[in-house]
Amino acid sequence: MPTLTRTLRLSPDQVETFDREGYLIFDEPVLSPEKFDALKAHFENKLLALPPEIRPEAMDVPHFTDTKLFEWLFADEVLDIVESLIGPDIALWSSHFICKPQGNGKRVPWHEDSAYWRSAVSPMQIVTLWLAIDPSTPENGCMYVIPRTHDNGFSDYHPVDPATHVFDTEITKQQRDESRAVPCILQPNQASLHDARLMHGSPPNRSTLRRCGYTMRYMPTSVKFGGEGNWGNVHQIYLARGRDIAGNTYADPEKSYESLARYRETKLKHSH
Repeated sequence: MPTLTRTLRLSPDQVETFDREGYLIFDEPVLSPEKFDALKAHFENKLLALPPEIRPEAMDVPHFTDTKLFEWLFADEVLDIVESLIGPDIALWSSHFICKPQGNGKRVPWHEDSAYWRSAVSPMQIVTLWLAIDPSTPENGCMYVIPRTHDNGFSDYHPVDPATHVFDTEITKQQRDESRAVPCILQPNQASLHDARLMHGSPPNRSTLRRCGYTMRYMPTSVKFGGEGNWGNVHQIYLARGRDIAGNTYADPEKSYESLARYRETKLKHSH
């Protein structure tokens, strides 16, 4: 059989920047205009269907019940970026629409994604592709990162008010240096990428413009999912490309998992 060859989308310099800084701005179109427009239209329909009591920041793991999202989560244009960073054997860890409405979009406290997933995977090697649906700027609450903070990933946290924050804990002030924070300014269909251990957060959206992104999160299949705790009962991963290495069990991207989604809504209160 002929060997499959792909053109990976990140240059060696971009990969080096990601490894050194813990994040990367991909200021080119991620998807074709047609694919991006279809994703945005799909999101707008999902947003319109949200019950009034559900905040738009809380659209976590929508792919558990919306199998059409795999059209974009498994798109070669996305996976060719991710493969540049983690290799050819790729599992989808999670996805999340985080939409800050104009005027009252909640603040995302400073955090490391790894702090929430510490018992779920080993080793901690997850990369997030944050695809901008809307323009994302300092004015409407874009994400900020603190470069080169991805050497640990397990800081100490203190409580914050969930009425004004997307989730209820934040890295203690003594362990974060906000003076070094860098805004991830993106146009629609551009993306930022960040290591799960990197410190990041975003201010509230008080502007007249909505700010929405779709986070697509991936890990190499050499990472073992399950670990300690109840993760095997509340979460699932999908084989996106290549082969399994760690002996993981993968969910079916053609199947909807309604009961699991409902369980997570009632039992898991954090989002990223």
